[in-house]
Amino acid sequence: MIGPLYAAYAALKRAREDRAPLDLDLPERKILLKPDGTVDRVISPERLEAHRLIEEFMILANVAAAETAERARVPLLYRVHDEPALEKVQALREFLRTLDISLPKSQTLRPADFNRILARVAGSDVEKLVHEVVLRSQSQAEYASENYGHFGLNLRRYAHFTSPIRRYADLVVHRALIRALKLGSDGLPDSEDVRSLGEIGAQISAAERRAMVAERETVDRLIAHFLSEQVGATFDGHVSGVTRAGLFVKLDDTGADGFIPARTLGSDFFRYREAEHALVGDASGETHRLGDAVKVRLVEALPVAGALRFELLSEGRPGIRRGRRAGRTGSRNQRGQRPPGKHRGRKERR
Repeated sequence: MIGPLYAAYAALKRAREDRAPLDLDLPERKILLKPDGTVDRVISPERLEAHRLIEEFMILANVAAAETAERARVPLLYRVHDEPALEKVQALREFLRTLDISLPKSQTLRPADFNRILARVAGSDVEKLVHEVVLRSQSQAEYASENYGHFGLNLRRYAHFTSPIRRYADLVVHRALIRALKLGSDGLPDSEDVRSLGEIGAQISAAERRAMVAERETVDRLIAHFLSEQVGATFDGHVSGVTRAGLFVKLDDTGADGFIPARTLGSDFFRYREAEHALVGDASGETHRLGDAVKVRLVEALPVAGALRFELLSEGRPGIRRGRRAGRTGSRNQRGQRPPGKHRGRKERR
């Protein structure tokens, strides 16, 4: 059966290429635990063609489930993904302009428009950066009883359907199919209408977000405990977030997230430039930007909080050195801080 299976997958692959869903490269990391529940190691599983085959057939099953329920006029929960919000698209457009890349000003952007941007930066030193920013510009998927399509997959209808069932949304879809195909008495009741399913969709979307936060916090604590014995060690990573308060860094080998306070970056005063996703030194022009490769030293690990603090060892991007303006006050001292008694005039937040 392997030959015909891969032949069918080849047809689905061609259909996917024609459909042109959003083609973001998002590597997955997996934590392997020891018998005592502590971290053994963190790996990035290789993504094989067999994985892509299974993914395409799962997507096809999800589409078929939605179409079957629709034909029978049975309400169900869709997995929907809205197009990016206008303000996020505008922020992305301004950022891409700093890289001399233009994003069409069309009222309706399609995944193919983003894919062209991703293809343009493929293999360049800003590839990871652009993938990060494009990802942040996207809306969050959710469950809803009213279908407005799945932007990322570029599909008109899509319902989470798996066997065995592993989500409440899957159970709702299975029961909708039982009712649609008259397979038994345990399908969705006739009283289950679009409004009640809409309320269920809102509840499980909220529960999904809580679960994601809980999972992320658990992973942060496990990895902080794993790294707590390596304080003082150096690591390679990349800037995964930029705020007025400093830089967030994700380590390349473990995917651990940590923070570098802006006050530790040096003697210059670093300003946050939102459109560029960067901190830029006033005098030196030295720039630290989202996606930059960095080398850091682990300064502190707090397993209970799941927090890591790093010291930046690598230099930022070189900039144009500018002299101090006459009469300027409130410059930073050698620790990167303003002199005592000087108010920053802006709130720093992590």
